[in-house]
Amino acid sequence: MRRLRACLGAAAAVTLAAAGTTALVASNASGATSALGNRWYAAAPYLMPLDNDPPDAAAIMDASGLKAFQLAFILAPNGGGCSPTWGGTAPVSGDTAVQNVISTIRAKGGDVSVSIGGYGGTKLGQACADAASTAAAYQQVITKYGLHAIDFDLEEPEYENTAAVRNEIGAAKILQQNNPGLYVSVTTAGTADGTGWFGKQMLLEAKSQGFTPNNFSIMPFDGGFNGAASQTGALTNFNAILRSTFGWDEATAYAHEGFSGMNGRSDTGEYFSQADFQTVLDYATSHNMDRFTFWSLNRDRQCSPADNGGRTSGTCSSVPQNSWDFAKYSVKFAGATPPSTTPTTTPTPTPTPTPNSCKTAWSSSSVYTAGNEVSYNKHNWKAKWWTQNEVPGASEWGPWQDEGAC
Repeated sequence: MRRLRACLGAAAAVTLAAAGTTALVASNASGATSALGNRWYAAAPYLMPLDNDPPDAAAIMDASGLKAFQLAFILAPNGGGCSPTWGGTAPVSGDTAVQNVISTIRAKGGDVSVSIGGYGGTKLGQACADAASTAAAYQQVITKYGLHAIDFDLEEPEYENTAAVRNEIGAAKILQQNNPGLYVSVTTAGTADGTGWFGKQMLLEAKSQGFTPNNFSIMPFDGGFNGAASQTGALTNFNAILRSTFGWDEATAYAHEGFSGMNGRSDTGEYFSQADFQTVLDYATSHNMDRFTFWSLNRDRQCSPADNGGRTSGTCSSVPQNSWDFAKYSVKFAGATPPSTTPTTTPTPTPTPTPNSCKTAWSSSSVYTAGNEVSYNKHNWKAKWWTQNEVPGASEWGPWQDEGAC
């Protein structure tokens, strides 16, 4: 970067009951008492609440009119096991930090969806024994936070693992059946052809299990894309894949299709501007697509002049912008009118902070564990997990968190 309603099968019901899971209820300890309309969950941009210099969700809501956030990512524990964590390190069972973010959003009339998977780390579909145990782990997340929406982000390397994908799709089906009204999206990699071989295999797995989510979304970036025209072309081709896979007509396929973009500079050096987002938004709305989202709100702000837009960052877009420019396209997709702002031809650059002293230089031969700090390319970096010979900043989803210029 994601409905069929039926009774839970007896075997899965017994397994879930044994795991201590419960169905979604109208009110619980999370404070969630009502859901937003599905259009808001479909428009929710991704937000990392614990990493990549998390922005203030309340400030984003005030400035952009946004009401829904896609919180990322739920993973298996880095040390192994079939229990949900934030980013592989923070167990959901003991979480208060993300709960506080959710409570702030809900107090202002908004809500959240939670995304599971993503690019890095070990996924629960890989770690859990089967679909039922995978679903039981995710049910803990749904129950703790009183979720009305969930996103399955199935991409490399997990979607190359047939058993893991079977577990994830099977878990999604169980959760959908066991939580009536749950909005479910499935997000996967995009290519010029729509999606690649593994994405198509994932769709076939969903078909074989009789699973239909609210939408299948593709991420048309990091694959040789060049602006909006290449992205709308991929969406058109993906529509054809959905039609041929599920036997849908064009309108039905678009009603189950979603777009998940990347604002600004992508990992591979592609650039997507506000104008590109408007073009894709026009395509999505004119074709009655189900979802329009992007990665990420952590990046929806201008970089400091020191960055010069020449690298991909997890905390800024590397294109000229006002803060939360890209969030306003999600607001438009949801059917709301963003607050008016005075257009600026050249946005006021973010002041360059006083550089911190540089840590010990990164070494390709050294082993680093979570919390270790190094310097590389005039920036300090902190390790998110065990790593060796992985260049800081090489990938937004890599093991290093940018701590700013030094």
